[in-house]
Amino acid sequence: WKKKQILTELIERIDWDGKGLEQGNFRRTLMKNVHEGLPQPLKEPARCSMIRGDYVYFHYGCDGQDDRGWGCGYRTVQTMSSWICCNRCGAERKAVPSLPEIQQALVTMRDKPGSFAGSREWIGTFEGSLVLDLLYEVPCKLVHIRSGAEMESIAVQELHRHFQEHGSPVMMGGDRDNSSKGILGVCTGAGGSHLLVLDPHYYGGHLEKEEFQGRGWVSWKRVSSLDQTSFYNLCMPQTPKKTA
Repeated sequence: WKKKQILTELIERIDWDGKGLEQGNFRRTLMKNVHEGLPQPLKEPARCSMIRGDYVYFHYGCDGQDDRGWGCGYRTVQTMSSWICCNRCGAERKAVPSLPEIQQALVTMRDKPGSFAGSREWIGTFEGSLVLDLLYEVPCKLVHIRSGAEMESIAVQELHRHFQEHGSPVMMGGDRDNSSKGILGVCTGAGGSHLLVLDPHYYGGHLEKEEFQGRGWVSWKRVSSLDQTSFYNLCMPQTPKKTA
């Protein structure tokens, strides 16, 4: 199939109006850059690599759709999309996609059957990479980590390299630990490494940054605290390389 033909078909099927990052349902309820102000997890880190540029935190129910129990992957894709939109790193497009639009994109590109549209089926890092490539022409690097025990030796170095070269948020998911997470940074020191995790599972009303941080919806987590028996996949948007 040809990407331009599929994108044209998708645009004809869905209504983009009023669904954009700067208008419609999202504007009044979502917070930008909710990690700002968090102290580093280590007093003297040997290496700390962080997201660069603005993003918007998407979470359960943020647009009025109750997606608890199945929508975490979609919300992480929306957060990644917001970064691409805010930093103008992808092809010209009006909006961060809604959940139905993400589903329709996967159906239109024939990754999913027609019954997927309107369903409560979850998506993972692979589907996230397809959506970002189709809608923004941003390819993604997918990294498979065989177990949580290998995160320190493999994933940490991949994440440092990614944030230094691209600066975009990363999507992470697994099998036993199958909750989608956004990764916004990595910090390494003598005591091991920490990941800056953005959790899309918050459901509720508007909170300030300090409240999201205080309740742990965005926080530094030790790599060693991850499920050691679960595999993990990373979806890393390969946006144009950033310069310091």
